[in-house]
Amino acid sequence: MSKLRPRLPAALTLSAFLFLPQPAFAAVDPETGFVFNTLIFYLGGILVMWMAAGFTMLETGLVRSKNSAMMCLNNVGLFSVTGLMFWICGYDMIYGIEKGGFIHIPEFFWTASDPTEFGEPGKFAAASDWFFQMAFVAATASIICGTVAERIKFWSFMVFVAVMTGVLYPITASWGWGGGWLAELGFSDFAGSSYVHSFGGWAALTGAIILGARKGKYLPDGRINPMPGSNLPLATLGTFILWMGWFGFNGASQLALGSGPDAIAIATIVMNSNMAAVSGAIVTMVVMQVLYKKIDLTMVLNGALAGLVAITAEPLEATVPEAIVIGAVGAVIVIYLVPLLDRLKIDDVVGAIPVHLGAGLWGTLCVAYTKDNATLVGQLTGMVSIAIFTLVASALVWLAIKHTIGLRVTEEEEFNGLDRSFLGVESYPEFGQGSQRFG
Repeated sequence: MSKLRPRLPAALTLSAFLFLPQPAFAAVDPETGFVFNTLIFYLGGILVMWMAAGFTMLETGLVRSKNSAMMCLNNVGLFSVTGLMFWICGYDMIYGIEKGGFIHIPEFFWTASDPTEFGEPGKFAAASDWFFQMAFVAATASIICGTVAERIKFWSFMVFVAVMTGVLYPITASWGWGGGWLAELGFSDFAGSSYVHSFGGWAALTGAIILGARKGKYLPDGRINPMPGSNLPLATLGTFILWMGWFGFNGASQLALGSGPDAIAIATIVMNSNMAAVSGAIVTMVVMQVLYKKIDLTMVLNGALAGLVAITAEPLEATVPEAIVIGAVGAVIVIYLVPLLDRLKIDDVVGAIPVHLGAGLWGTLCVAYTKDNATLVGQLTGMVSIAIFTLVASALVWLAIKHTIGLRVTEEEEFNGLDRSFLGVESYPEFGQGSQRFG
């Protein structure tokens, strides 16, 4: 079915080069294509793994100093657990599914199987794809880590990560990226605004509700007690690391570098991703200045990340002006969702739910406009189905953990800080933690 989709004026885009003579690309021999396709997975995987450092620095900077070391441990732990579970069952659950299927029972302990001859172009070393996709799953777990910080038990969180990365995430990812029923329906999510970001946002939301707010965050008289982060320069560094890593996250999702057109596509993806991020940061600065007469640095950081999350659903076919608008609106969504969560008494320590859920849903919806063969019905169907599954499944896992090994630390442990209570160390011992109180 054809769609009437008005485009922004071409004069405003940076695509005038299309009217110039374009190079003719010679066919790439199969082995060369194999090498370059493998290379983009390898390089992209390294950049996405680098995002684990970004999440760690961002989240460590946004928690109070008495919980800094625990945030580092949580991020190292979740990346390690993800790697193990994705090898045991996660990867095969995604890519072993039958075309149009709903779920795949995996063959455990995945083993790479590569061709000995390179007679078919467009292939790649299977283990390179495993590494790239594994880093994606770890990023999803990092989203949740920041939301439930400062009051969750370490081993309880690791159990949730194991179930999420080994079973829950692979089920929804298989629906689209594995060729399951959402792919057959026409739902489109290029690099994971929904499969990664809104999935992580929904799981984080259920976790925050079931876990409850930090002690002292919401006062009996209805006032909100701010709990500022301990190290904003560190949080800013984390944001720039994430921003850089996103070029691998989105760019390598082209899934090929074995031809000239693939190289052009990756360059386009990187440019659009960057423009969405800068627009998100700029709009946040302007809106905060107008509304509050002051610019909140943490909000600006999340505004840039919201732009990146939003454009992730379709960074290739969007024009530059469209990428700018998508990123800007994603940031505005964050500006209004952060205080809404506080009014609802949902304690999201780092603002991950507005960034990854709010902007992720917006970006996924925009695909119906920016991608020629996508439809509004298809996009909404995918968004709703992922939401329902993730809310129900993650809630069941959170509740099962809560009623067995327990989910939350004691009030005394939370008061003293998780660094001292669980690790026996203090991240900043020269300042002393003994006098710290809630808030």
